[in-house]
This record gives sequence, structure tokens and C-alpha cells, in this order.
Amino acid sequence: MQKEHKYAITKFENAFLRLKEAAEAAQDELEKDGTIQRFEFTFELMWKTLRIALQDSGINVKTPKESLQEAFRLGWLKNEEIFLNMLEDRNKTSHIYDKNTADEIFERICKSYVSAIGEIFDVLKRKLS
Repeated sequence: MQKEHKYAITKFENAFLRLKEAAEAAQDELEKDGTIQRFEFTFELMWKTLRIALQDSGINVKTPKESLQEAFRLGWLKNEEIFLNMLEDRNKTSHIYDKNTADEIFERICKSYVSAIGEIFDVLKRKLS
């Protein structure tokens, strides 16, 4: 495994595990906000690790959306819509804050996003090994 690959997948794995832990444990508003913040940086590491794997396959992408679309086209992602929703939610949490939106995003993180991120982590770990 190249040093860059190992570094990327390790950082992504650590972020994912911290997100999973937060999603399972969050009870109050502060913990939920922390979970959303962990989601933001996990998403960033996910798409950047995805970009590395795509580059290894000869595909150059510049944005998170391009990365997700190419990964779906290659069959690495099973549900493109969930990942595009994830991107939209990441953009929302980065630019605005309102409690109702935060609560909705927190629910999606717990119900859908953690498991979807886990699936792409497994794919990327295999691809970058």
C-alpha cells in the first residue's frame, strides 16, 4: 500500500469510527451537534479518499459530487441518491444552522449515513490495499 493510500484510509477509518461512536451515543443537543460535526469531517475524508482510489483507476475528479457520481458509475456505491443527499446535508451543515434542519440531518446520519459510509469504507479499503 502506498504511503498516501495508507494515510488516507487510516484517517478515514478513524473519522468513521468516531462518527459511528457519536451517532450511537448522542443524547443531548451538544452531543448531536458534535455528531453532525463529525459527519462533516468524515464526509470530507470519505470523498478525498474516494478521489485517490478513482485516480488509481485513471479517473480524475475535482469535486465531491464528481467523485460520488464516478464511484456509482463504477459500481463502488450501491445507492447514489443516499450519497448525493449526504453531500447536500454536508453543505447545509457547513453554511447554515437551524435546529430543525440539524435534527433532521442527525436522524439521517444515524439511520442511513453511518451504514452507507461504512460500506464505502470497506470498498475503499479493498481498493487501496
